[in-house]
Amino acid sequence: MIAALAFYFFAAILIASAVMVVTSRNPVHSVLFLILCFFNASALFLIAGAEFLAMILVIVYVGAVAVLFLFVVMMLDIDFARLREGFQRYAPVGAAVGGVLFLELLMVLGTWRFADDAASLRINPTTPGGISNTAAIGRILYTDYIYLFQASGAVLLVAMLGAIVLTLRDRPGTKRQSVAVQVARDPKLVETRAVALGAGLDTIGIRRPLPPPEPPKKVEHAADHAADHGGHH
Repeated sequence: MIAALAFYFFAAILIASAVMVVTSRNPVHSVLFLILCFFNASALFLIAGAEFLAMILVIVYVGAVAVLFLFVVMMLDIDFARLREGFQRYAPVGAAVGGVLFLELLMVLGTWRFADDAASLRINPTTPGGISNTAAIGRILYTDYIYLFQASGAVLLVAMLGAIVLTLRDRPGTKRQSVAVQVARDPKLVETRAVALGAGLDTIGIRRPLPPPEPPKKVEHAADHAADHGGHH
């Protein structure tokens, strides 16, 4: 009874947060609702007895992917008001794509059939050989689906590189390290000093740059004084 109530509670929050991800006007709020979706989905995995998937969902998706989405949204500084101006122009295309996806989902659900022993397995989930579900997932993932697993890793790598390229900006005047120049320099031109522990900059001979000198004060010329005093005889 408690498990059923917990399932409906987390499922309701999951559906509500998923709706808010799509309908929120602020993209930062959408990412935060997406993180809430991941936490509730991990709770559902815990109820189903798949603790490994629950921890992976929290660690990988919440700790890496969702945070990456948040940083990309904040760093790109996209003008979303300008993007919304073309919403009506692309609305028919989006509606057509959404209709096709909805029909595909109906076709999948219409042909879905549960296995005969699905009810018994749901009540008493067991793994072959008495191994844990983590070990069973690892065996299936790295044997039957190893190529798909590597392909998903490559997709995530490309997405990470794309985010880095989009946020990388060439700032003029920035000093960069040149390893080739440092390696090719003559060691004789570099002075090495033995500095005692805790020695200050005065011991080494390095001093902070002096403050800029004050501008000289304006000095009145004697001729100006003579001209000023000459009219008062």
